[in-house]
Amino acid sequence: MTIRVSLPASDDTDAWRDAARALVLAGVEPDDVTWDEPALAAPDLFADAATPIPPPRPDAPAVRASKAFLSLMRMALLHREPARFDLAYRLLWRLQERPRAAEDAADPLVRRLDHLARPVRRDIHKMRAFVRFRSVIEPDGEERYVAWFEPEHHILRANAGFFVRRFASMHWSILTPQGTLHWDGISVQEGPPATRLDAPAGDPLEDLWRTYYASIFNPARLKVGAMLKEMPRKYWKNMPEAALIPDLIAGAQAREAAMVEVGASADFGAPPETLAALAGGIDACRACAIGCNGTRAVAGEGAGEGAAFMIVGEQPGDNEERESRPFVGPAGQVLRAHLSRAGIDPARGWLTNAVKHFKHQPTGKRRLHQTPTAGEIDHCRWWLDRERDLVRPRHILALGASAARGLLGRTASVQRERGLVAEQDGAEVWLTCHPSYLLRLDGPAREAEEARFIADLAAFSQRIG
Repeated sequence: MTIRVSLPASDDTDAWRDAARALVLAGVEPDDVTWDEPALAAPDLFADAATPIPPPRPDAPAVRASKAFLSLMRMALLHREPARFDLAYRLLWRLQERPRAAEDAADPLVRRLDHLARPVRRDIHKMRAFVRFRSVIEPDGEERYVAWFEPEHHILRANAGFFVRRFASMHWSILTPQGTLHWDGISVQEGPPATRLDAPAGDPLEDLWRTYYASIFNPARLKVGAMLKEMPRKYWKNMPEAALIPDLIAGAQAREAAMVEVGASADFGAPPETLAALAGGIDACRACAIGCNGTRAVAGEGAGEGAAFMIVGEQPGDNEERESRPFVGPAGQVLRAHLSRAGIDPARGWLTNAVKHFKHQPTGKRRLHQTPTAGEIDHCRWWLDRERDLVRPRHILALGASAARGLLGRTASVQRERGLVAEQDGAEVWLTCHPSYLLRLDGPAREAEEARFIADLAAFSQRIG
């Protein structure tokens, strides 16, 4: 006999949980359950719609549900996939014999539920990031902030707590095609679905917001593909700043060139005539905030003038700053190990960084790495150029995007441009990832990226002979 369970709402995970628990206690197998949600429920002459869930079996043990299962269900059950309730119940049924089944990432059922949970998490994030409130004056004279959003999944009520906490002092409404939420400073009220025409078109604050957005738009950090992946175009119509994006992108190259020119034109005095003088100069440099943070500059090391090649990293890390030597920390050890396997002797070359001081965020006893800004890299480029003039390498290996910017004066995509990328002043510039990137990966992703890194070093090794 088939048990048909009708849920009161498409996002009512509590109702699903109560029904699923009762079904397990009654010993009802997944093949004997049909789940309906309001949008899909319809009269069926042949369905057992009126069949209640049987009572628990006298000897039924307590229902098992691991933390991993509950975490997965909280997201997967908010997806629009009609089969989600059945899939979740099948996994719960399996947990009664295998309590850790939800932790088996290779299991097809767990993978399918995880594929449902991932876009729900993204949708929740997108709503939090891209909701834009507009001020309206209600008939009673009270100010209310109203926003329009089009979620892809059943996330509206799941996100209510976030907006209550974030905007507790405001009276606001969020309108969506699925339903509406209204906060009056005391409680949240739910309302019927709305249309885009129910939302206000704009308010005076948007001019201020657009001015602010344009001022913080950093052309040196612009990656159009990554931006569109994080902020798809379908959200732009609800965001006042989005109207500026096409022009900001179009002008990004010119603005980036201007930023590089500012760094290149800074007055650092007479160019150093030796590597020792250069080391003293960078140690005394205070042209940017990193040079003023109290850390010691880390000069390059190696064969010196006339070195066969140069390897350029991003900046010294915690270990490098303490020992005043480049590439001695965890990432440096990875680099040196792979250089050895590729037949590259660091002593024949010159090892240095695009930025000479350690940019970090103090956290207790630890100093956490912070990526240098484009402006900081451009200021330090003066020193890197002088270093190249003195060493005169015929081959240069850039480790990561920051090193590439210091060498090329532009933002480069490591994954798209790796390999030989330019010839400058008689030297070949090669690009690969920074070894610290490998340390942030795990499993198959680490193996794949490490194989590419090894191939890059092998090609560079053949070139330098």
